[in-house]
Amino acid sequence: MAGPLEGIKVVDFSRVLAGPLCARTLLDLGAEVIKIEPPNPDVSRLAFPQAPGMSGYYAQQNAGKRNVSIDLNVPGARELVLKLCDEADIVVENFRAGTLGFFDLDYDVLAERNPRLIYASITGYGQAGPWRSRMAYAPAVHAEVGLTHHSVRHYGDALAAPRSDSLSHADVYAGTAAAIAILAALHRRSITGIGQAIDVSMAATLLAMNERAHVDLNHFELGSEPAILGATDTPFFTGPGGETFTVAASLVGSATFPWYAHAMRRADLEDDPRFSTASARLENRHLLHQIVQDWIYTFPDMATLDAQFDEGKIAMGELRSMAELAETDWADYWGAVQEVPDRHGGTYRLPGRPWHFSRDRLEPLGRPAFRGEDNRQVFREYAFSDAEIDALEKSGALVADPVLGDIAVSDRASVVPVMNELDGSSNNG
Repeated sequence: MAGPLEGIKVVDFSRVLAGPLCARTLLDLGAEVIKIEPPNPDVSRLAFPQAPGMSGYYAQQNAGKRNVSIDLNVPGARELVLKLCDEADIVVENFRAGTLGFFDLDYDVLAERNPRLIYASITGYGQAGPWRSRMAYAPAVHAEVGLTHHSVRHYGDALAAPRSDSLSHADVYAGTAAAIAILAALHRRSITGIGQAIDVSMAATLLAMNERAHVDLNHFELGSEPAILGATDTPFFTGPGGETFTVAASLVGSATFPWYAHAMRRADLEDDPRFSTASARLENRHLLHQIVQDWIYTFPDMATLDAQFDEGKIAMGELRSMAELAETDWADYWGAVQEVPDRHGGTYRLPGRPWHFSRDRLEPLGRPAFRGEDNRQVFREYAFSDAEIDALEKSGALVADPVLGDIAVSDRASVVPVMNELDGSSNNG
């Protein structure tokens, strides 16, 4: 068996992050994914660090997908896409709203030919409405929906200037939300036999994923009280062996400060006027931090300290790089990191799967494909003859890097695929 979605066919029109992550999630669960890439390639191929034409960024979201490259501006190319979509269960796209409709490849057209089709569109602000045509990359969406405002307000003077987050939460959450919606639509189709269109907004997803949204939406004023589960309020300490770690509980919060007192066997701290209220603890947080730090130094090692914190219902985590995490026993047990070829003689280490199934076996990550690498194989499976494929290549409907014949035989480092100038037609990250 190859995963719970074995037998499901996905046509992936997407690029960069939100759509590719959605389609990769389906692939990880066992679906077959064919990525359609235009002659001007997915911009993520150019991300650093990279081997020519195959960045680690691209590989992370697309390893295991088969790749066909089709120029929709060439007569006959649209019919190739229709052939793929006629037999697909799912289409994923994250172009600006209306882009595929320009080529008569929107949901209404494809569903008339294939009523069972599930068609998921991911955009910044939705397929309709006043913001439908806006470009949408994660930092812009973070700013629009209050995420950046929340961080700037929270960190206050700790920031020399306003900063956005270092990770693309809007893309990742929207891609995950799209995968969830697709799975729900597959269930509905199993009952009705009919597919449907799914409209996913990055902005709406980020709002829904913000566990602190109720505070801002209702104009709550917390004063000195931090959020009980506010990740930015977790203090950092130094362990007995010099380790840096964080504790997932605020020293200031009235709900969490007693946990420290319990773990430390220091009930007297709760009665100390310097620490008896949130405002007092906020004013004296450096002193309180030092008291906890001195207590930490009394432990012989991190394992003993962790057990004591656990008794107080406090979680702690050592500050590690991802490279360090990859060397842990846990990462080995889980299969948290897998290797794929970088297509130039080396490998990329990439995240593994977040699930273990009791009745399904998930296949290892596949190789990332160059643009158009699977043109011939895929269309042979769709009953095109070699002569027909030759004609499509000659017309420019099917395109590929000219050295792919060599790459298919060997991942030699000397092979350098041809890169085309980007057309800038896509907008959502």
